[in-house]
Amino acid sequence: MSRLSATSRPAHEDSPIRPLQPPSILTMSKSNSSEPRLTISPSTSASPSPSSPSLSPIDPETAWTAVLDRDRRFDGAFVYAVRSTGIYCRPSCPSRRPIRKNVDFFAAPGGAESAGFRACRRCEPRSVSSPVADMVRRAAEFLDGRSDDSPTLEEVAAYVKVSPAHLQRTFRRLTGLSPAAYAEARRMERLRAELEAGSSVTDAVYAAGFGSGSRVYEKSNAVLGMTPGVYKKGGAGMEIHHTIVPCSLGRMLIAATERGICAVSLGDDEQSLREELCRRFPNAELRGGSEELTTWVDGVLELLKGSEPSPELPLDLQGTAFQWQVWNILRRIPKGATRTYKDIAEEMGRPKAARAVARAVASNKLALVIPCHRVIRSNGELSGYRWGVERKRRLLEEEKA
Repeated sequence: MSRLSATSRPAHEDSPIRPLQPPSILTMSKSNSSEPRLTISPSTSASPSPSSPSLSPIDPETAWTAVLDRDRRFDGAFVYAVRSTGIYCRPSCPSRRPIRKNVDFFAAPGGAESAGFRACRRCEPRSVSSPVADMVRRAAEFLDGRSDDSPTLEEVAAYVKVSPAHLQRTFRRLTGLSPAAYAEARRMERLRAELEAGSSVTDAVYAAGFGSGSRVYEKSNAVLGMTPGVYKKGGAGMEIHHTIVPCSLGRMLIAATERGICAVSLGDDEQSLREELCRRFPNAELRGGSEELTTWVDGVLELLKGSEPSPELPLDLQGTAFQWQVWNILRRIPKGATRTYKDIAEEMGRPKAARAVARAVASNKLALVIPCHRVIRSNGELSGYRWGVERKRRLLEEEKA
């Protein structure tokens, strides 16, 4: 019997990167940022609203790639809704593609309609039925109903009447998660909801379906980005030490929590670098350097001299499971070499996800430590770089020298 284990299945669990904030693709998002949110599926509000979080068993990156590609294989697996028009469609709808920040994903038409969206008359998303999507949905419902224990993969497969291998493969393809990771994400989502509703930490832990407090504390830093107690207080009081040092590329800001480096930025103006850090961590207590940070700064500066990223350099980074996969591939690109977005998508086994890979590369906040400058377009052009294309050009030239 294969006990479902979220600690051994997801690719990011083997990563040295740890998130500062929830990496779960089912995480509630209240951000007004134009960047893709982790969860953007309001299911109970009377009208479409970017601040009405819900759950949807579909990885937003996978879903958005399917929408861009008009991939008919995903028809019936989810629908997407456009807030600017109030309409929801199937992934293969021939209509013009919307702007990403205006899009919400729902597991079924009913969820979109309860949020105030109406069906597209062109693609008629309500008429779509997919046995594969129905199977994944039933498996997800079974896992939701067993929140107080950990069913085996064989038990879930028997419930939906398919082989364990087929369930594992299909569930991951449609949702971006294994059944085990999905179940763990749902428990963590319930934990967050209980804490935000005012429950005590102990009550929230058991109400979420965790068998013991020690188990959730083991996972809380990786999923909540902090302990449940600190999360309950909104993360206020978290200390972030930072320093700005001169380097061959101008000025470099390095910031870190007690768990590791959370920001590495490049620029010409120290004030602008500090303002950017404040925008990223508005509720944290920003402090100057520390003895430990000095050691980590030396490690980052060594990267400019051509050293490879050290596994001893601790990172405290926010990101989805998909982003983690991309970032860890970037860390394996050797000095002097480059990869295209397509190369990375194919290495991940998702050749049609080049656009999603590009967004994950662009979302990297750790210059040099995660060498996103080593990714270029298929035609050889450098493409964009958060800290300036000219810096990217110089980095690549120096690494190839």
